[in-house]
Amino acid sequence: MSKVYNVLFLCTANSARSVLSEGLLNVLGKGRFMAFSAGSQPSGTVSPHAIELLQQIGYDTSALHSKSWEVFDQPDAPAMDIVITVCDNAKGETCPIWPGHPITAHWGYEDPQTASDEEKHAAFTRVLLQIKQRIELLVSLPEDKIAHLASIHAIGEHKVD
Repeated sequence: MSKVYNVLFLCTANSARSVLSEGLLNVLGKGRFMAFSAGSQPSGTVSPHAIELLQQIGYDTSALHSKSWEVFDQPDAPAMDIVITVCDNAKGETCPIWPGHPITAHWGYEDPQTASDEEKHAAFTRVLLQIKQRIELLVSLPEDKIAHLASIHAIGEHKVD
């Protein structure tokens, strides 16, 4: 049995991009990846547009909620193998040092929340498709390539963009 990789998607509010990333990876990762999401300054709510799009791809959104990344810094939290920031705000913030030296990456996307009410659905759909492209590349990586990246990252501070 191959390793299940824990992936944490970080954004500022944890209401849209990080949540979309979590849901997409959990669906497309087919048990090979376990995705989570959190925010540095959680908004307290998940966007209804994000929930709608995730439900359309068959993701159970009943447990989704906007939460702080501090939830994943607790002793009983799952160890992260990969930590990915998904907005420019989160990339520029000081992130906590994650136990176990996970692979880190930044996948920047425009914030669909800033679109006008008329454009919001299109903005969320566009971001979802952009996230899907990157996640499809991630899940297509062979086990040995991910393990190699993890070993390189544990030795030094190599960043995967």
